[in-house]
Amino acid sequence: MRAVGYFRETASDRPLAEQSRCFLEFCRNNGYEAAAVFLDASPTSDDTPGFRQMVEFLRNQRHRGFILVAVPALDSLGHGLTQSARRYFQLASLGASVVTIDEGGDAGVELLRQWQAARKNGRLGDRVRAAMRKKAVKGEALGRPPYGYRVGPRRRLQIVAEEGSVVRYIFRLYLKDDLGIRRIARRLNEEGLHTRRGLLWSMVTVRDLLRNRAYLGTYSRFGVRVPASHPPLISPEDFQRVQERLDQRRPKTLARETSRFLLSGLVYCGYCGNKMIGVTRRQRWQRRSDGEVRTALYRYYQCESRTNRSLCDYHTHRAEALEEEVRGNLLNGHLDPSAGAGGVSDEGSPEVQGKQLRDKMRRLDRRLEQYLDAAASGRIDEEKLRALSLEVAGEQLAAEEVMAERQRRAHQQASEAERRRHRMDALSRCRELWGQLTFPERYDLLRDLLERIVVRDDSVEVSLRP
Repeated sequence: MRAVGYFRETASDRPLAEQSRCFLEFCRNNGYEAAAVFLDASPTSDDTPGFRQMVEFLRNQRHRGFILVAVPALDSLGHGLTQSARRYFQLASLGASVVTIDEGGDAGVELLRQWQAARKNGRLGDRVRAAMRKKAVKGEALGRPPYGYRVGPRRRLQIVAEEGSVVRYIFRLYLKDDLGIRRIARRLNEEGLHTRRGLLWSMVTVRDLLRNRAYLGTYSRFGVRVPASHPPLISPEDFQRVQERLDQRRPKTLARETSRFLLSGLVYCGYCGNKMIGVTRRQRWQRRSDGEVRTALYRYYQCESRTNRSLCDYHTHRAEALEEEVRGNLLNGHLDPSAGAGGVSDEGSPEVQGKQLRDKMRRLDRRLEQYLDAAASGRIDEEKLRALSLEVAGEQLAAEEVMAERQRRAHQQASEAERRRHRMDALSRCRELWGQLTFPERYDLLRDLLERIVVRDDSVEVSLRP
């Protein structure tokens, strides 16, 4: 079995060189082959290029046999239990086992033990959570009220008439008219009914609304559930029927490897202006001639408005064909370098996108903390904890990659001449070394060269970075 070591200078009083020697000794004593060592010497917890390098290394090793990550102790993974948990499950999502050299066992076992101890000792925001839990027991609303309600006297939820009508309408469309959540989102948007923030409805917002037990008159927060705390909008019978139908329509969760797309974040629909997202579909059929069952995997880019809101038409492009056409445009030299991302709204500015990414990371960390709390209290078992946390870890890795890419760009203050030389070098690599580049190298290379790709059914417009 092969092993890699990861060490942080701030996580131990021992110098990095000594931690590295301990790792090599650990490998010799346990019969592991030392494959690589990754170090983070920065005093800040956010600047961890060594960890990002290890993530890319593990991605490239996923199909080359089992691999193990060894760290001196659990706190070597991150600053604080939450960050350590996030990175543990990120490594696990890449197929690696994580062990602690000092304890000599699975870091996941140590993580749950420390989380249970921290929860018991009240170090996870004990006073704040205790006070908020007392309010929740009384049925007092905490935070933003759900759509259809507002916070009234004594902090009890009260129905907002107009929003409450929309909630009942959504449940009726799903239960009585038998519309799916995509078609419901489209119906609401076509009728000019917006969310509380004035945004369009999507599959996610409709699904979350249909799942929300607040519409039964039950208030739930911080593990506390208070029935009949406020006026209901939906009857228990209708709510239960909706949950049963949602469960029936939900596909079985299968262990799968996340499919990454080379042009993610660069491609925009030429009809509605929204981003196009990578979609993977697996089809299964039986041949009439001999009854043999065949399967095939299809990857393509599809308009996000169509996928989530059913607003745009069915505009799709096969992934391999579009990626090859974009590269062909690069090599042919017919691109207009002045046609940057003109007209990009403030919503797409680096500052706004950076804040959105940071907010997303905080939300994902809170989800991870909730799963660990549930496991520590025995509400879910370790297998369920792992399944839920691996899903969160995949989203966190993707968000961290985007954040790291934006940080790299922010630190690049090159002159126009340097940018031109860089572009020529990138074009040369794209032309001469494409077949030798790994996926992350191709991914970064295209982002160095391209600003925006606008796709229509019969044309592809590619704009270089200024």
